[in-house]
Amino acid sequence: MNRPQVKVKSPSEIELMRQSGRLLAQVFAMLDDFITPGITTMAIDSRVEDFIVNTLNARPASKGQYGYQYSLNTSVNEVVCHGVPSESRILKSTDIVNVDITLEKNGFIADSSKMYLLADASVEARKLSNTTYQAMWQGIKQVRAGARLGDIGYAIQKHAEAAGYSVVREYCGHGIGREMHEAPQVLHYGLKNTGMTLQAGMTFTIEPMINQGKAKVKTKKDGWTVVTKDKKLSAQWEHTILVTETGCEVLTLRDEEKVE
Repeated sequence: MNRPQVKVKSPSEIELMRQSGRLLAQVFAMLDDFITPGITTMAIDSRVEDFIVNTLNARPASKGQYGYQYSLNTSVNEVVCHGVPSESRILKSTDIVNVDITLEKNGFIADSSKMYLLADASVEARKLSNTTYQAMWQGIKQVRAGARLGDIGYAIQKHAEAAGYSVVREYCGHGIGREMHEAPQVLHYGLKNTGMTLQAGMTFTIEPMINQGKAKVKTKKDGWTVVTKDKKLSAQWEHTILVTETGCEVLTLRDEEKVE
């Protein structure tokens, strides 16, 4: 069995990836004031599609991919990933929701997700989201030319499990570029000094899904929505990363994350 070849990006391709990443960051900035109690997850989808197409002159890359009909995933509370937007799912003030969006511009795709914690979300929900965010960054910090893929997974798993949480194993990060899913697979658990050696010019996502309870998940009858088996909360954060000689560049970095 041949392993899929990792596509190392050229300087011109990297510049196009940067452009897509910057545009995607703008989508989340637009959503920051839009996601409030009382709106439906379908309204989020419609707003994002309109903004990507008509304001950014780009394409929502998820729409039509694998037969999926929408521009994003909205994963609320116990939904781990792939939550399908719905007119009947009205956000409550206690909800947490992960919004996962892909955007293609000039042939290159960026992929990112963000947790939105509504005003009355519980202390436990906030802790889970914060720990997941920190775990993602622990993984990102391992990225540089010469590091190994297992270093990323090890750092994420260690941080999540130290807080008493579990790491979902069925879904992982992935290479990205002209295709939404390229090699390599980026696991969010693992051992140091194992796996593929990273090289400058690789681009991939880091997107840990961390559960409040057990790691076990199941897919609902719609064939998309993945939920925790124990119905406890799940959180996810995601960025698209470029490997550089000295470290990495977060191509989908949002303004509130930038260090002055």
